[in-house]
Amino acid sequence: MKSNTNYNTALAVGIDVGGTNTVFGLVDHMGNCVSHDSIKTSHFQLVEDFVDAVCLKLNKLIADQTDVEIIGVGIGAPNGNYFSGNIEFAPNLNWKGIIPLSKLFEERLNIPTTLTNDANAAALGERIYGAAKGVDDFIMITLGTGLGSGFVMNGELVYGHDGFAGELGHTIVEKNGRKCGCGRNGCLETYVSATGIVRSAKEFLEKSSISSLASLDIITSKSISDAAIAGDKLALEIFDFTAEKLGFSLANTVAFSSPKLIVLFGGLAQSGDLIINPTKKYLEEYVLSIYKNKIEIVSSKLDASDAAILGASALAWQQ
Repeated sequence: MKSNTNYNTALAVGIDVGGTNTVFGLVDHMGNCVSHDSIKTSHFQLVEDFVDAVCLKLNKLIADQTDVEIIGVGIGAPNGNYFSGNIEFAPNLNWKGIIPLSKLFEERLNIPTTLTNDANAAALGERIYGAAKGVDDFIMITLGTGLGSGFVMNGELVYGHDGFAGELGHTIVEKNGRKCGCGRNGCLETYVSATGIVRSAKEFLEKSSISSLASLDIITSKSISDAAIAGDKLALEIFDFTAEKLGFSLANTVAFSSPKLIVLFGGLAQSGDLIINPTKKYLEEYVLSIYKNKIEIVSSKLDASDAAILGASALAWQQ
């Protein structure tokens, strides 16, 4: 960011690209989202059409502001590479291969643009504005269409040599398990994500139809959560199954990262104690003894509607 930036008039653009929806908005340096909008990511088969649609709405948001300076654009996206500015082989997006997303936005907006993995962006936002404020060692887990993760160690995001460190969602937790969008089998996100828990529900219902879920035409992660809150035994078993997969995986992850905090964010994380409490239980059951009772698991403290935008905009503010 330029040294002569006037914080009183400066705004950053945050864009969060999800497998289903993309949200974007304008954020001030205090973390206030002054305006925002969204589009359906999945409606666009061509990335160029997607970028044009976002820029059209984004330019309207900018035009509605008076006497402001847009200091930069931050983008969080699945398989986003901080070093190249590309989305690379994202399994949950319509656009395959290597997509120069940062370049496409920068060309249309003529504003400096930075891109990273969506979970890394969420981790930045959480550290600056949310539950991990002041925490130098934590893991951010995003539970949406897939499972993303961002690792902060010694106060720095971990990118690895090629920009792809921390793909926890694509660690294999079940040999010859469920087919994943990445082309392999048994990845964590096929069990622990909004889509993963729906797959679990369908498998559980094949064995037992004694559940309120059996009468639903369409099962979603929210309907499973609602059923569990209402005391549905099968729905509670589904959450327990999901939490054991996550807790087991986190126990292994803790052994090489030693975080103080694990933050859960996203649609499935909004289930609150239904996912957090059993995950804590299984983490403590499986983790090495030297780490027991040292790690807190919490939900994101950021407003659900703005959190992804805040995280992405943090990329622009830190430049």
